[in-house]
Amino acid sequence: MTGMRSFGWNVAERLRSLGFPADFAAAVGSCADTPYLSRRMLGYLNSASPRKEEDVADELLIIWEDRDRFREKMINRRRKKPMNDRFLRGFSIDWTARGLRESYVAGIPSLQSLREMAFTCGITFFCGENGSGKSTLLEALAIACGLNPEGGTQNYRFSTYDDYSRLSEAIRLSRGISRPERSYFLRAESFFNMATAALREYNPDGRMPDYHARSHGESFLDFILDNRGAGLYLMDEPEAALSPQRQLELLVYLVQASRAGSQFIIATHSPLLLGTPGAEIWSFDDTVHPVSYRDTGSFQIMDLFLNNRERFLRELLREND
Repeated sequence: MTGMRSFGWNVAERLRSLGFPADFAAAVGSCADTPYLSRRMLGYLNSASPRKEEDVADELLIIWEDRDRFREKMINRRRKKPMNDRFLRGFSIDWTARGLRESYVAGIPSLQSLREMAFTCGITFFCGENGSGKSTLLEALAIACGLNPEGGTQNYRFSTYDDYSRLSEAIRLSRGISRPERSYFLRAESFFNMATAALREYNPDGRMPDYHARSHGESFLDFILDNRGAGLYLMDEPEAALSPQRQLELLVYLVQASRAGSQFIIATHSPLLLGTPGAEIWSFDDTVHPVSYRDTGSFQIMDLFLNNRERFLRELLREND
């Protein structure tokens, strides 16, 4: 009764004024127990002035159905991934995991200090010197996400050489509220093997593109651009396959795809890719720590070379005489 007095009382009063029985008016008024329902019913009664109880009941059912469709729409909207959420929010490393301390991974200085990491935007770069551990961590993340360590999408399970660390067994992922439409792990160094496996083992209908039909760089970029949809994508040194122009093309794609909901985690030395606007950068030099673009070794060396080429080369060659 409280609901009808709060929202449906005017509906019941209007029905009685139109000549409907008091018990019918009270029943309809009690059903119009929200502001939305009472407002819709009053609008109908004032504009249509119905004379039959069946007409009123039919209109009430129509209003209920509209309300239910609206509710379902709002529920589905909430289920979609918020733009500020990530498929992979972060991870932690359990260094007490069996065998990890005896693994070569424990001897990588930067990784020894790493306990957890959070991903706060759609594009994350790992940078640092060769051997600093960035590719080792990226590979472990790929395996923890269920991806093939040699590269490919979730369905790829080929192997030409099993040689990867046990770090993935110690990683605990923190996932977002939604799941990616697609995922892949892409390594420039093993792309040839991945493309071969794709044609031989994952191409039953013959419709998959032949990535051997073009140059390494062209096919590598084609694979990236062919995998559309909001997804989680991991790449290891993609610049190794790409010219500077193609790297800029990749940069544009990264920005556009991340704005559309995709997430990228990329290990790179490229001063071009590291300049992607809005990206977060983690340096693996000494310790794993966030760093600005201009403070990366890749940018500083390239900037020094381009702006002081002759002096830079003179000093470099003198040191190596």
